Amino acid sequence: MTRLVLDVDTGIDDTLALCYLLASPEAELMGVVGTYGNVTARDSVRNNHAVLRLFGREDIPVMLGCEAPSWSDLFEVDEGCARFHGSNGLGNVDPKDYLTDDDVAAVGASRGNTDATHDAALADTIDVTDAGDDLASSARPSVAAFRTRLTKSVGGERVDVETTAESAALADAAAASREGAGVRFIVDAVRAYGRDVTIVATGPLTDVDAAIRFAPDIVPNLRLVIMGGSLTQEGNCYDLICETNIFQDPEAANRVFRSGADVTMIGLDVTHQCLMTRADADLWRATGTRRGAFLADMVRFYINANEASDPIFLAGSPLHDPLAAAVALDRALVGLFDVNMMTETATGNGHGFRGRTIGDPTRLRESRKTSHVALTVDAPCFTARFRDRLAGLCAA
Repeated sequence: MTRLVLDVDTGIDDTLALCYLLASPEAELMGVVGTYGNVTARDSVRNNHAVLRLFGREDIPVMLGCEAPSWSDLFEVDEGCARFHGSNGLGNVDPKDYLTDDDVAAVGASRGNTDATHDAALADTIDVTDAGDDLASSARPSVAAFRTRLTKSVGGERVDVETTAESAALADAAAASREGAGVRFIVDAVRAYGRDVTIVATGPLTDVDAAIRFAPDIVPNLRLVIMGGSLTQEGNCYDLICETNIFQDPEAANRVFRSGADVTMIGLDVTHQCLMTRADADLWRATGTRRGAFLADMVRFYINANEASDPIFLAGSPLHDPLAAAVALDRALVGLFDVNMMTETATGNGHGFRGRTIGDPTRLRESRKTSHVALTVDAPCFTARFRDRLAGLCAA
């Protein structure tokens, strides 16, 4: 089993990544952190809860991460994100519409009413008063014990991370995380399991950056797989230089790359080689289940948007985030180039272009390489595995 924490800005391909992990018997998903990007962080939390409910996995905790980039107090969803993911991040379909009457009744009985689900999700937080020492001990807890120990509802009341004994930098990181629950969950997961847990980040790296600034001690044990960046291909932002997740918070990405943490970068170099087709969606719909119908309806929006954006995607739509999730479980899917990476944080005047991911010239001669960039991928193996696992998940 591979322990994972998923940090997502839950649009369509993030949802597919989440479903891929739910469908993978070797994956033990500890928790899901919702951050900003394709949607607002709070909409990401709402989407995560709704999808987990539809697939019968409400046992997996969902927490709120950072709501804005490290360089800003505010965030607004970019028009391009809405164009590819819909106004709600799920192709303008609602997982709630695919629940049966029995499902709705069960949710109502467990939570009071279905409309309260989102409010309850935003109340999920971490009890940081005395958990840290126990979870950092050599006797590592089971995932079930970890979830029970670290998650609780606080009735919508904000719980701040205690930082009185921390440095100013750590306090800033805690403040940047707003409620702080998602960031602290990442910290405590790494402290509890070390390199036996993988953090999979498929949105901006603000949460991971905040976790590192809040708890620098996690860096030597931080194993991170990200969907973001591009080293050999053009970008997918308007400038065609930068990749969207990195461009959202270049400063955070640069700090993560240069922190010394172990980072596997799944960028456009490989994700554009792994395509989802209408035939895949038809296979999920053919299961005859409400889950299959949900996935098929959702990805129809994504496929249409990709086809409209670029003729190259007439062959299929790129599986950005699912590939990162798959590599977290099976690194043999990709060929990795070891290099110390950085992100440009300014444009012009000798600074390159803000948001570009590139090798770090200040660490060029260092023998230890902390970043591993995927440049080749076994696309036929992955796409078949992705299609079939989600079909099995729908039919289960």
